[in-house]
Amino acid sequence: MKRLIIAATLALSVGTAHADGMVTYETQDSFEDVVFGLENAILDLGLVVDHVSHTGEMLERTKADVGGTVTLFTQADVYSFCSAALSRKVMEADPMNVRFCPYDIFVAQQPGKPVVIGYRTFPEGAMQEVQAMLDGIARTAIGLD
Repeated sequence: MKRLIIAATLALSVGTAHADGMVTYETQDSFEDVVFGLENAILDLGLVVDHVSHTGEMLERTKADVGGTVTLFTQADVYSFCSAALSRKVMEADPMNVRFCPYDIFVAQQPGKPVVIGYRTFPEGAMQEVQAMLDGIARTAIGLD
């Protein structure tokens, strides 16, 4: 039974690359645990969270004002941060990589669904190093690394 539970948990934690340019991981962990893991994973790399956008709260708060009727998320936050060293490296390769900074990782939960953590994908070349960093952070946040 224990093996079945572990296998089911791991199956839910496999990353999914989406055609629309994002990578996501589902987890049975609570939203609060994933956010805690994300904050620690970012800080453990010596990075600083520049901003947390409470997107889920904003959407719910403004739902009636814009004619919405559906609760999209029980919770959804977007964490923005940057790496001075990595940003310099990718922008020395192509100064127009500035358009990707700061980097974002989102944590979201839709009603009745598992928590999802993810990030947008980046183009081939220098930005793949940033994508690898984001993937490591997301995986660490949910205990996969």
